[in-house]
Amino acid sequence: MARASNKEQILREGLHVVRRRGFNAAGVRDITAAAGVPQGSFTNHFASKEAFGLEILERYFTDDVGSAIEATLRDTDLPPVERLRAYFDLITARFESREWRDGCLIGNLSLESAETSEALRTRLSEIFAQWREPFADSLEEAAAAGAIRLDMPALDLADFLLASWQGAILRMKVDHSPQPLQRFNEIVFSTILRRA
Repeated sequence: MARASNKEQILREGLHVVRRRGFNAAGVRDITAAAGVPQGSFTNHFASKEAFGLEILERYFTDDVGSAIEATLRDTDLPPVERLRAYFDLITARFESREWRDGCLIGNLSLESAETSEALRTRLSEIFAQWREPFADSLEEAAAAGAIRLDMPALDLADFLLASWQGAILRMKVDHSPQPLQRFNEIVFSTILRRA
């Protein structure tokens, strides 16, 4: 009879360890201890820590970010500007549940690993390119409906919003406070996304 795979446990618990400690500080021993599996299980499932990093990044983008996008930016029952507001509000609520700690795994890995892992840097770049698309779609719809004025390509503005949001998340982590996220929302929705 085949042995049960520990891969799911390692990914699930390893993601929590990386969020708390950071990718570089999270050792294989920490990850396997959190998963309650022998250290050898890690190497049975992942060729390297970098390969593990790519898998948790994919999981986070697909599950965490993807669920937020589906619940907000893809919700066609909401007007386009309200979809954007709903996205930022949903993510803010998730950070509140973690007491303004941990931040965004994509942003964290960008800071930690983009200079040291070409594979992670490449995938992070691809993720940001994918991530901006539902933002751009909402921006274009809002402009077409006359709700906002677009003075630049929607993809460029979507990139700017994501970069600014990541900066606000970074400050949130530093301050352990929602104020940077609140400030982001106040500025964005009173200037860039104010009614046309």
